[in-house]
Amino acid sequence: MISIPHFIGGSAKDPASGAWLDDVEPATGQAIARLAAGDARDVQCAVEAATKAFPAWSAAPAAERSRILLRIADLIDADLERFAQAESADTGKPVTLARGTDIPRAVANFRFFATAILHTRAATHATDHRALNYTLRRPIGVVGLIAPWNLPLYLLSWKIAPALAAGNTAVAKPSELTPMTAHLLGRVCAQAGLPPGVLNIVYGMGSEVGPAISTHAGIGALSFTGGTLTGADIARRAGPTFKKLALELGGKNPALVFADADPDRAVSESVRAAFSNQGEICHCGSRILVERSAYDGFVERFVAATRKLKVGDPLDPGTDLGAIVSKDHFERVSGYVALAQDEGGSVRCGGGRPANLPDRCRGGWFMEPTVITGLGMACRVNQEEIFGPVVTILPFDDEAQAVELANATPYGLSATIWTGDLTRAHRLADRLACGTVWVNCWMLRDLRVPIGGVKHSGVGREGGEDALDFFTEAKNVCVALQP
Repeated sequence: MISIPHFIGGSAKDPASGAWLDDVEPATGQAIARLAAGDARDVQCAVEAATKAFPAWSAAPAAERSRILLRIADLIDADLERFAQAESADTGKPVTLARGTDIPRAVANFRFFATAILHTRAATHATDHRALNYTLRRPIGVVGLIAPWNLPLYLLSWKIAPALAAGNTAVAKPSELTPMTAHLLGRVCAQAGLPPGVLNIVYGMGSEVGPAISTHAGIGALSFTGGTLTGADIARRAGPTFKKLALELGGKNPALVFADADPDRAVSESVRAAFSNQGEICHCGSRILVERSAYDGFVERFVAATRKLKVGDPLDPGTDLGAIVSKDHFERVSGYVALAQDEGGSVRCGGGRPANLPDRCRGGWFMEPTVITGLGMACRVNQEEIFGPVVTILPFDDEAQAVELANATPYGLSATIWTGDLTRAHRLADRLACGTVWVNCWMLRDLRVPIGGVKHSGVGREGGEDALDFFTEAKNVCVALQP
């Protein structure tokens, strides 16, 4: 069993507490590694290392920062299979998903921000003939980066790449459930020549390390992706220190399917949106709203397509859904299926543990993809984020009701519209209360656009110039042109 110590000041560092946590493989229920159980002392050590590294890193030419970040991307890409295997073992997701999507997207994050920093612009404003105002953007200093377990390298790199490209140094915390790819990333950063202390990785329980990062006076900005309740706690703790905050939180994302939509594409992509990564993606389409005239046919086809999905060993190339990330989360998701039945819903397929799992996976946490109908919007199952392979399908009568149902949760992360009428699509996209709307597609991604939510789905935007703006501070300079 390997050990995963902290990565602080460019080298491995054992936890100050001397305590270690088990890293458990979801597919087997067995420990595959032990990781450092960090606390405030380790965060303090990481902040000191980042503070020491900041003057030289922030003063380095953008081209030099770009070169190192591109080298990190190349090294991950060259070792893609090892990263994919590590992510699959940690998360329970199919290795084909990690290999084909998650790790390549992490590589793309580093490459995008490594080159974006070479093309930044500054605003200039002529104030009549009296003065010239221009805006400088400078790195903040030490920033805190807290990433979730579902897309561990992809979302961690989404934060690290713009933060470092802009000239900041960082203290990063991966989820204690999925530390393996962050451990490999630390090694890659050292190999790429990233100066010691520019990136520091502290492992441990969120309840220990998260508050230490959130409240540390030496950390000037904090980017967090994760659950809404945790995000609220971080905001409460970080507020008195006046940190900049970006919080990408939960989602209860609707897909609106109109009768004029391409039925084959609407069904196949809605199945993918509902169950990719075992439904453990914040942008998953967990509520499907279907125009009443098309409702029965859509449900029938959707259930049939769902039944064809294979749940099994993440290492099997034919597996569509792997394991739920942990025993606790498995029990939580299973509890929502029972709640749906208590609330009067009908389980049209799935809902239980799959049969015929291979021997290696007998102790793992697997769940069939589950389709539920017959629930109103007021039910908890339609209001709360489940974050698992569970989807509900509801009918609507017209556009107004579709928008009303889509907006009728506390969340506002993303939505999808399926229709052959693009005028309708534009009209509804403006009325949906969310940060991202996909039309006749799902999870098509452009790194130049802002990402984030509204309502309980978070505050702040990351992506493209928004990410670089978040990790910098704006300073206005006003130069008088007349004595």
